[in-house]
Amino acid sequence: MVHFVGAGPGAPDLITRRGAALLQKADCIIYAGSLVNPALLGLAKADCAIYNSAEMTLEQVLDVMRQMEAAGKITVRLHTGDPCLYGAIREQMDVLDAEGIPYDDTPGVSSFCGAAAALNAEYTLPTVSQTVIITRMEGRTPVPEKEKLASLAAHGATMVIFLSIGLVDKVQQALLEGGAYTPDTPAAVVYKATWPEEKTVRCTVGTLAESVHAAGITKTALIVAGGFLGRNYERSKLYDPAFTTEFRKGTDQ
Repeated sequence: MVHFVGAGPGAPDLITRRGAALLQKADCIIYAGSLVNPALLGLAKADCAIYNSAEMTLEQVLDVMRQMEAAGKITVRLHTGDPCLYGAIREQMDVLDAEGIPYDDTPGVSSFCGAAAALNAEYTLPTVSQTVIITRMEGRTPVPEKEKLASLAAHGATMVIFLSIGLVDKVQQALLEGGAYTPDTPAAVVYKATWPEEKTVRCTVGTLAESVHAAGITKTALIVAGGFLGRNYERSKLYDPAFTTEFRKGTDQ
């Protein structure tokens, strides 16, 4: 059996209880390199075989899974955050399906949630933004033509940008090209959200690249942008005394 497990954003106590239990009983752990806090590997049994997938190809990862399955062993494929985001799990699952190897998927806390917590922020504020766009900047690997960053930025929604801190100058340019964000639109960068070395940088879209370079951040960071980082919004209708819900009568009745 293969268990895909989300390791969470970094802090070892932010893995789910189910994920931790699977690590404790695994005969083999294949973890996503430096993106996974090594403290989680401390949950492994003494005789657990541990592989760093950063040093492996897809074919090598699958070979280990096959060997463990043939021996009746339990494998945990430990991905960073939640594996449904940039986890490259579909290509693994398709092969396991084709070969009849059973597997399941245990979700984890994504780093974009960790970043919001680090900033004490809410991505969806009434009258500001009710949409969160999770994406990345095109680099050595392309994005679909309709998902170019400038096109997405035209919506003016809350933007969470993964895997792009090394391209921050191009990110800033694309955000401004979209037309909805101005140089004064709030932005922030969170380095290693929830890790002990977490660092946050608050800036604007217009000062994004300059701020990142000044902070010396070159990897393992999320870029967020949008009015949700500002101070203006309306309170939630759900808790407005004038608003009637299924559970209480408001003063508007």
